[in-house]
Amino acid sequence: MKVAVLGAGLMGKQAARDLLRNKKVEAVFLADRDTGQAEAFKAELADDRLEVVRMDASDDGELEGVMARADVVINALFYTFNERVARMAVKTGVHSVDLGGHIGGATDAVLELHEEAARKGITIIPDLGVAPGMINILAGCGAEKLDEVRVIRLYVGGIPVDPEPPLEYNHVFSLDGVFDHYTDISHVIRKGKLEEVASLSEIEHVYFEDFGELEAFHTSGGTSTLTETFRDIDTLEYKTLRYKGHADKFRLLVDLGLTDRDKTVTVDGHTVKVREVLREVLTPITALGDKRDAVVLRVAVSGNKDGEALTHQFDMVTEKDEKTGVTAMAQATAYTISAVAQMIGEGTIQKRGVWPPELAVPGETYIEEMKKRGVVITKTVRRSHFQNT
Repeated sequence: MKVAVLGAGLMGKQAARDLLRNKKVEAVFLADRDTGQAEAFKAELADDRLEVVRMDASDDGELEGVMARADVVINALFYTFNERVARMAVKTGVHSVDLGGHIGGATDAVLELHEEAARKGITIIPDLGVAPGMINILAGCGAEKLDEVRVIRLYVGGIPVDPEPPLEYNHVFSLDGVFDHYTDISHVIRKGKLEEVASLSEIEHVYFEDFGELEAFHTSGGTSTLTETFRDIDTLEYKTLRYKGHADKFRLLVDLGLTDRDKTVTVDGHTVKVREVLREVLTPITALGDKRDAVVLRVAVSGNKDGEALTHQFDMVTEKDEKTGVTAMAQATAYTISAVAQMIGEGTIQKRGVWPPELAVPGETYIEEMKKRGVVITKTVRRSHFQNT
């Protein structure tokens, strides 16, 4: 199996590292426009199977040249490249997976290539991060164990192990992405109907051992394809987890208009966008740096099995690997996309066409693969009653 990894950022490098642990992987092509990081990474690993390739993803010729050499492509580029890479996968006849980015219809554009991909005999799976990604796979896993699904509740958060004021939060992705998730409309299913709710709203508290009670609130983008896949169920909600008080603090910034994409102010004759000012102010305050991060997750899928009301719950807490310095978010994200890419390459996943993770990735196999990588997902089953909102 030969794998092309597009993008030599943190997620791309960690996916490449994971691929090279598999002796069945013959070659990994780590491609980026700037090869400096990739070359340093290659020197660190000292593995002859890793080849660094200079590639400008906006140049179709260069993109095709890299992808055509592989059996499977891991797209770790910015989400605006997802449709371009998926179309090139169809053209070159190679399998492809990406980290997602449901904002702006990016995933919808990839899903529309289903028939073309099926005719080419290839598999494309978008949205293989944590949320969306891991939560989709686990939701699908829980749903498969029930005769009828009634309620799905999803909770995910990337948080610091040792929180510091004022926001008790450290960003692991761009702050602009955080602003978008906190301000764009969130989608839920209630009483069987798709509805919109405001982000940062409807705070509830969820307990995790070692972290105590965290707060959970609506944010946009996390459900991705789940509201379509499970459109006939009673309830589906996704909430982000943070330390208590975070949502109210950020809500003040939103209410003041500081996250508005277009709002400007004039200071000493210079017009500036307030969102850019907020981003520059918060970047050093919320930078993760060498601090320890954690990813906390809970997926609860409730329904009926043989006439009995049951809930299948999946829980995960992953912290930064102190030996390697790899963040918890990088582990959860990069291992997810790498594991699924290898499942496709090795024939574990044989569905052809474009599929969302919840319909393509075998949940139990995924859980075992993540356990091998040190990301442990626990499973519990309990009798339940349904409380629809």
